[in-house]
Amino acid sequence: MQINRLTQQIQFIIEIDQLKQVMRQTLLTDSSRRENSAEHSWHLAMMAIALIEYAPEGVDIFHAIKMLLIHDLVEIDAGDTFCYDVQSNHSKAEREAQAALRLFGLLPADQGSELRLLWDEFEAGDTPTAKFAAALDRIQPLLHNQQTEGGTWRIHGIKRDQVMKRVAPVETGAPELWPFVLQLIDDCVTAGYLKETPALKIQG
Repeated sequence: MQINRLTQQIQFIIEIDQLKQVMRQTLLTDSSRRENSAEHSWHLAMMAIALIEYAPEGVDIFHAIKMLLIHDLVEIDAGDTFCYDVQSNHSKAEREAQAALRLFGLLPADQGSELRLLWDEFEAGDTPTAKFAAALDRIQPLLHNQQTEGGTWRIHGIKRDQVMKRVAPVETGAPELWPFVLQLIDDCVTAGYLKETPALKIQG
C-alpha cells in the first residue's frame, strides 16, 4: 500500500464531507427545512436505481450513479446556484470549473482524472448516460415542489414556463418519464401550487 496514495484518498474523503453543509433552495418533502447537496446527490443515485427500467438504450446505470454522486461536489467551493437565478448562473461554469480542478486534484492522479471526466461528461450532457442523469436531476426538485405544495416555486414566484424550460432535458434524457412530468406539472397548476404563465397581450 502506498501511504501517500492513501493519504490523498483520505484527505479527499474528509474534504467532501463539506457537501453536507451546502444548502439548496429545495425543501425536504415534509417542508421542515431545505435539503443539502449531499442529500440531493444521494437521492438522485437512489432514483437511478429505482427508475432503471426507464433508462433509454445506451445508458450505463452504474456510470450514471457515479456521475450523480459526484456532480455537485464542486458546490463545496462554488456554492449552490439556484437554477432560476439568472445573474448567478452567468458565472456558474467558471466557478465550478475552478472547484473541480481543486477538489478532484486532491485525489491520486488516476482517480482524480476519472472523477473529472465523469463531471465533465455530466456537464456536457452529450452521452445517453449524462442525459439520463440530467433528467433525474430535473425530476427530483419537481417532486419536492409538488410534495410541498409549491415549495420553492411559491417562495420565488416561479411560473409554469420557467419550470417547463428547466425540465426540458427529461424529454430526451428519459423519454418514458416525460408524460409523467407533464402530468405532474399540469396537476400542480390545477392545485394552485404553480402559477400559470400570464398570456402576452397583443397590442393592436
